[in-house]
Amino acid sequence: MSKVAVVYWSGTGNTEMMAKAVAEGIEAVDSIVTLFTAAEFNSALIEDFDAVAFGCPSMGAEELEEYEFLPMFELVKGKLENKNIALFGSYDWGDGEWMQTWEDEVRSLGANLVSEGLIAHLMPEAEDLEKSKKLGETLAKA
Repeated sequence: MSKVAVVYWSGTGNTEMMAKAVAEGIEAVDSIVTLFTAAEFNSALIEDFDAVAFGCPSMGAEELEEYEFLPMFELVKGKLENKNIALFGSYDWGDGEWMQTWEDEVRSLGANLVSEGLIAHLMPEAEDLEKSKKLGETLAKA
């Protein structure tokens, strides 16, 4: 049984909906999940988990949220080597460049991305939430 953290930032609730669905997927395969906002998570906590799902929407010019999520991520990224990681988030404009950039950064840190980053346009639809659950299952089984 794996122990998985789901860490997210959400301004409108869209990424939070995805985070909760990822957590449901993790629970569905009998793994232990803890849901954290970016403000609640820190580098000391990462050691307690076998895997982490990070969720952040696209902000500004397709970048991670800079006041809560990015500072937390900067502190934990040094501990991602060989860790199973999943990425997800929602967006309003653009084509997902923020997710591609984020994936590249996480790979360069030596982390094991268990799948491509999952993105949903605006409010996640039923299909997006189902994909979020599947992402959670995949991460927990990795």
